[in-house]
Amino acid sequence: MKKLLSLLGIALFLITLNITAQDSEMDAEAAKAYNEGNKLLKAGDYTGAVKQYDTALQTSKDYRIFYQKGVGLKNLRKYDEAIEAYKAALKANSKFGASYNGLGGIYYAQGKFIEAADNFKKFKESTDNKKQKEMADKYISLSYTKLGVEAKQNGNFKQSESYLLQAVENYNYDAAYLALAEIYVDNAQFEKALEAADKAVNHRDKISKGAPYYYKGRAFQGLGDITKAIENYKLSAQDSQYRELSNHYLKQMQQ
Repeated sequence: MKKLLSLLGIALFLITLNITAQDSEMDAEAAKAYNEGNKLLKAGDYTGAVKQYDTALQTSKDYRIFYQKGVGLKNLRKYDEAIEAYKAALKANSKFGASYNGLGGIYYAQGKFIEAADNFKKFKESTDNKKQKEMADKYISLSYTKLGVEAKQNGNFKQSESYLLQAVENYNYDAAYLALAEIYVDNAQFEKALEAADKAVNHRDKISKGAPYYYKGRAFQGLGDITKAIENYKLSAQDSQYRELSNHYLKQMQQ
């Protein structure tokens, strides 16, 4: 399970906004500071960007200023302040769903995965953009996978399975399928383990190549199919991360 933890980082897409000084919903001075903030944000000067957004907010409480300020604060890892900015953006415009994406990313970074999943769901509901919906599904899945891994570490296998099944309902995430395979092997549900491991193979993206074959080997061994167990252990042994474990079981069966 420790091998899975390194796979569960999240690189969130950020929705950035642009306006001109002629924007009818923002006065000229606020728009000028806002656009300057956007330039600094793009250049990676997040502190300077936040200062410009604060200047803009002195004369305008436009939701876009609050949102971009949240982006800057998030990049500065000032998460509590970023949360306040995103919530202010939603208060100013409850239909601006990008703020939910921002909140989801912060909660994920803070390890608050239930809150992260809830906000990614709200973001998905708020947008008609197909790509954004697909990305939201992925982030929902990653959040539930984190919850599943945590539940397993705490010995709550039933809750872990529930979270992981919710993860794969939203997105075919290889790490979630692999975690399910591990849980099913540990609980002697070998047929389910094989099904989950096969899906991990079919959707493999980030997990190591040998990982699902290791759990297939464990499952076939549990079912008493030694030939297929050896076949899969030999495949997983080609992966340096699973070589020692795979060779251990191979020697065990060949004695």
